[in-house]
Parts: sequence; C-alpha cells; structure tokens
Amino acid sequence: MRKLIAGIHRFQKLHWSANRELYRRLAEHGQFPEALFITCSDARVDPVTITHGQPGDLFIVRNMGNFVPPYTEDPLEGTGVAAAVEYAVEHLEVRDIIVCGHSDCGAMKALYKERGTFASTPHIGQWLRHGDRTMAVVAANYPELSREERYEVTAEENVLLQIENLRTYPVVRKAAQAGRLHLHAWYFEIGTGTVFRYSPEKEQFEPIREEGE
Repeated sequence: MRKLIAGIHRFQKLHWSANRELYRRLAEHGQFPEALFITCSDARVDPVTITHGQPGDLFIVRNMGNFVPPYTEDPLEGTGVAAAVEYAVEHLEVRDIIVCGHSDCGAMKALYKERGTFASTPHIGQWLRHGDRTMAVVAANYPELSREERYEVTAEENVLLQIENLRTYPVVRKAAQAGRLHLHAWYFEIGTGTVFRYSPEKEQFEPIREEGE
C-alpha cells in the first residue's frame, strides 16, 4: 500500500498537473471512448499502456481469460461483461471492440486443470466454464500438440471465440450491420511487447505495424 499511495502523490503532482485541462474536459463533458477494450485481469496487461493512450480513450472490461459469455435473453443470467458491451455499443457508441488475449495466460493454463482443483474456489471453476468451447476447438484442430504447446494456441483461439460470442449480442449485430462498429482480435506477447491482430484473409495473427510499413 505504501508504494500505491506514493504513486498517487506522484500522479497528482506530475501527470494530473500536466494534463489538468484534459481531466477538466472529461469531468465536465463525460466520456467519449473510441473503443471497448476487453482483456484479461492479468496485472502485466495494461490496455492504456499497450496503446499508449490517454484517460478517456478506452472503455475497459477485464476478467480472467478475457471471456465474453454469449448473449442471453434473460437479464438475470447476464454478466457484467454483457452489461458493459451493451452500454459501450448502445450508449457510448464506440466504433471498435477489441478482445485482447496474451501470452502466459494463467486462465488458459487453468482450463487444463481438473475442475475439482477449484473446489475451494467455486467461482473460479464456474467462470472457467466459459472456456469449454475453446478447449473443444483446440482439441479438435491441434491434436498433434503437447499439453504445454497448446497453451499459447489456446489463448489465440480463445480470442477468436470471444469475437464470435460478441456477434450473438443484438446491439453488436445491429451496429456492425450499420457499418459503425468493427470487431478486432488481438494477442499481446508480454516478453517482446509485440501486439498481434488476427487477419481473416490470412487466417492467422500477425504483428500490428504502423500504416505504410
């Protein structure tokens, strides 16, 4: 806590002071983020740092495994992720939704553990059920890989399945069909700082480069 409190003081003295006009506008006029960024809760993955963004740029949703549960018509069965998706698309009118997985993801590794392992933490075991379809896809498409080799492939395939789940949301389908919303599958390699995006044309992830490179 001492480190965090010291960081707050540095933020107020350095960053906030240098950007007080930005924060004043955000306080007075509200938020107008360009994108909804869905990623893992992993402490090594910071959307604002990765995109070198500013406060107000991103509407961020984080959870273990960057899962997007499929749409349900019963609000009582919905999740915080579902509510955030609806709010970002319908009320904030974001132009893009990014689902970003990452290397060395603990949630992806946890998918390969026996569910009984989570008997003392039942909420974790229940949440990981959102990765069951990802596991089935990986098992069907990569039978030659060892258990260890499947981890990173699992993280990438999981991102693509969450994009599919997003398309089950009526607000997402409506905005996408109108041409005002675009979905993006990203993968962040922590050790190299490289961000990859999925190319539907090439059917593979490739490094994101600056336009013109």
